[in-house]
Amino acid sequence: MDDSKMVAGKVKKPGKRGRKPAKIDLKAKLERSRQSARECRARKKLRYQYLEELVSSKERAICALREELDMYKQWCLAMDQGKIPSEIKALLTGDEQKAPQSSSNKIPKNGKYGSSGNSQSKTS
Repeated sequence: MDDSKMVAGKVKKPGKRGRKPAKIDLKAKLERSRQSARECRARKKLRYQYLEELVSSKERAICALREELDMYKQWCLAMDQGKIPSEIKALLTGDEQKAPQSSSNKIPKNGKYGSSGNSQSKTS
C-alpha cells in the first residue's frame, strides 16, 4: 500500500495513465504526418491569399477616398476665391428641382396622410 496513492477514497496504482499506445506502423504514421503538413501549408497559403486580397481592396478604397478628399479641397479653394465649381452648381440645381417633389411625398410624423396629403400625391 506504500506504492499506491489514496485519492477521494479510491486506491490508485502507480504507472502510466490513459490508453496504452497501439503498435502503429511507422510508415503509416510518417505518411499521416506528411499529409497533415501538406494540409497545413495549403491552409496557410489560402489564408495569406485572402489577407493579400483584403489589403489590396482596402488600399483601393483608400485611394478612392483620397481622390474624393482632393476634389473637395479643390472645391473649397475655388469657393474661397469666390468661384463656384460647376459640380456644386449642378448639385444645387439638381437639389432645387427635387425639393418640391420630395416634400409632397413625405410622411407626416403620425404616419397618416390627411385628405390634402392624398390628393397631392395622386396629382404628382
